[in-house]
Amino acid sequence: MSKIAVIYWSGTGNTQALAEAVAEGAQAELFSVSDFTGSADDFEKFAFGCPSMGSEELEDSEFEPFFAGIEGSLKGKKIALFGSYGWGDGEWMRNWEQRVKDGGAILVGDQGLIVNETPDDAALADAKKLGESLAAA
Repeated sequence: MSKIAVIYWSGTGNTQALAEAVAEGAQAELFSVSDFTGSADDFEKFAFGCPSMGSEELEDSEFEPFFAGIEGSLKGKKIALFGSYGWGDGEWMRNWEQRVKDGGAILVGDQGLIVNETPDDAALADAKKLGESLAAA
């Protein structure tokens, strides 16, 4: 079984709920970004979760600096992305997906999971499936 980390930032709890479902599906270790003290070498696969902020960007005080610091170590690793949003059309996720692919990581499912506002039961089921897909990849 692969060692998997689910690392997220959540301001309202929406992305945290998704992270918990992804971690359940993947049977992974769950970390808020401020609690993760490991390195990319400690895990074989990752799921990263961050909501859309501002003008469709990753949260910039904690998550973006963390991700910028780890992304160079993700080449060849299997990655899943997820997050919630309240406006826009998902541009932040498309940009993030491209960034991960350009860095040489392998995006599971070929796209991230985005959920508008609070995840309902169907969205949480999709998040759990995303975790299962990451574990099986």
